[in-house]
Amino acid sequence: MQPAEKISIQVSESIGKISALVVAPDNPKALIVLSHGAGAGMTHSFMEDLSIELARQSIVTIRFNFPYMENKKGRPDPPAIAEKTISVIIEKAHALYPALPLFVAGKSFGGRMSSQRLSKECPSYVKGIIFYGFPLHPIGQPGISRADHLKNVSVPLLFLQGTKDKLAEVSLIEQVCADLPLATLIKFEGADHSFKAGKQKLIPELSCKTVDWMNKL
Repeated sequence: MQPAEKISIQVSESIGKISALVVAPDNPKALIVLSHGAGAGMTHSFMEDLSIELARQSIVTIRFNFPYMENKKGRPDPPAIAEKTISVIIEKAHALYPALPLFVAGKSFGGRMSSQRLSKECPSYVKGIIFYGFPLHPIGQPGISRADHLKNVSVPLLFLQGTKDKLAEVSLIEQVCADLPLATLIKFEGADHSFKAGKQKLIPELSCKTVDWMNKL
């Protein structure tokens, strides 16, 4: 596996450039575009460790900073900017690795922005979407309205969710997935929104579950 390669990508003239990191194994079999969560950028340990684990299973990852994180602003980008960024990254990833099956994935905010984008327009080469903790509702405000757009996503969806995730009550995420014919839900017992569950190291298991699902497709 090569060291992570840093690249710069122009989103648009008005939005400007963002940084991205490519982690590529020697004989890749698939590609994941991986978006970060609202509170931490592409170099967060979760993103870093997950990319390494996926590379060990022959998966290329391209992770990137949303513009607000690139410019060190505290508030996440509006959906229009976040979705535009994801669209550009997907196109760039496909251009870099046109022969590889491409999947879109995200941690929390990144996953929701990705699915919102794909619910409106999904390139034919995108094979599926992976959520590492879908943020179904704010803490203490259970509801499922954030999932309304998912019925318009035309590719398979994988939900990896902790049973103690305060941003997605288990019964509600089960209800959402039951209503989506293309959805697969895998629960991590005792894990919170950050996939922390005592002293368990869950990132290797997250990676294995991801690749198992991709292989089935």
